[in-house]
Amino acid sequence: MSEEILHIDHERRRGRGATSNASGRYESLARVEIDDGWGQGHGEAFRTDVRIERPRSAITRNSSPDVPFNRSLNPYRGCEHGCIYCFARPSHAWLGMSPGLDFETRLVARPGIGSVLAREFARRRYQPETIAIGTNTDPYQPVEAKMKVMREILEVLRAHRHPVGIVTKGTLIERDLDILSDLAKDGLVHVGVSVTSLDRTLSRRMEPRAPAPARRIATIRALAQAGVPVRVMAAPMIPALTDPELEAILKAGCEAGAQAASWIMLRLPLEVSPLFRDWLEAHYPGRASRVMGHVRDMHGGQDYDPRWGHRMRGEGAYAEVVAKRFEIAAKRLGFRDLPTLRTDLFEVPRKPSAQLELF
Repeated sequence: MSEEILHIDHERRRGRGATSNASGRYESLARVEIDDGWGQGHGEAFRTDVRIERPRSAITRNSSPDVPFNRSLNPYRGCEHGCIYCFARPSHAWLGMSPGLDFETRLVARPGIGSVLAREFARRRYQPETIAIGTNTDPYQPVEAKMKVMREILEVLRAHRHPVGIVTKGTLIERDLDILSDLAKDGLVHVGVSVTSLDRTLSRRMEPRAPAPARRIATIRALAQAGVPVRVMAAPMIPALTDPELEAILKAGCEAGAQAASWIMLRLPLEVSPLFRDWLEAHYPGRASRVMGHVRDMHGGQDYDPRWGHRMRGEGAYAEVVAKRFEIAAKRLGFRDLPTLRTDLFEVPRKPSAQLELF
């Protein structure tokens, strides 16, 4: 009798974060790999596939009180970095794909979004406020080297002198220091660089295709030297796994030139929870029960509490201790808030005038 295999063979998913590829919650049929007994393996390795989406809109609005922005923009859907803890994984279920390995390998790029953004800027009632990029999937994941969608967006932002806040762990952002430094001179940009752990081995297992921790610290230094205000983001903090490194991460970011710092506790919404638990059992079985025990203690006995005001930090003694440790370390290192980005410089180029073209 054949045996159902819920976890994908290690060789097929080498260099990936998730251990499985279960169907999304909106699918009526489930995909399960079956060992037919012939010993031929279960297919080819998971390779990155990039599909093109022609965007009809660029700016996404939100009203969450947990975040300091009300509009964002996504150059890509899915993320090749493969961070096992990524709270954006469930968004792939909306596309009819798995939040597991599909999220890391079946990507959607949105070239042409720059011109769409420019059209939205040109609307008569448009009022500029900071656009957040990288709050869902990373705009500087490896595919950006070829697609250059983020570069396209930055060129439009610079042309219109529009404020933008960027979050990334991708060192490819250094390619765009020319544009970012121009924006920074006018107070139109700041960048947050995510550093989850300084342990290269742990990072490689947890964020398999993201740059190494030391390389991200170097990116903080490059941004700071280019005059770009930068924040070191100790996020997410995973209890009993990465949170012991909190102070070391902040210190490394400060020494590299970060002006500000922030932290977020691990979030495990929807499909992220079973994916993360499977990853823990595969890589850190001796710590799995301890990690998840702390997670549940912070969320009322559940893997996740989606309530606004609670989902980013958690509750209880453990969450309070981490918050206090961050407060003490940040004060000692002299971190301060990043400057408020300007909106008064926003420009919309005038439409060509036939009369002026006569001169």
